[in-house]
Amino acid sequence: MLFTLLCCLLSTAITVATLALYHHRVIGPAQHIGLVDLPEVYRQREARFTQALTQARSEEERQAALGDAKRFAARLPQALAELPIACECLVLMRQGVVSPAPHSIDLTPLLQQKLEAP
Repeated sequence: MLFTLLCCLLSTAITVATLALYHHRVIGPAQHIGLVDLPEVYRQREARFTQALTQARSEEERQAALGDAKRFAARLPQALAELPIACECLVLMRQGVVSPAPHSIDLTPLLQQKLEAP
């Protein structure tokens, strides 16, 4: 009788722990949505690049501006891939969301910060 009771308690404890882990790892992150305004990030970078090119007075300055654009192009996919890990949430483009959810987070500043980091 005591052995059966212990087995039932152990089984219940394992089930509760498994459900808690599932909720924490799968259900919880899906309830939070991170929104990124990617076109705005592109517009800002394009404006900086255009300004750098038009104000460049030497070939070295033009090459530096082109190097910045290449670094941005290389860094963007990596920064976007890091966002869901950083916020532990689903990341969507702001333009693809009709009505923001109550738990939505604006990740555009975080993306810009990651793009500025070396």
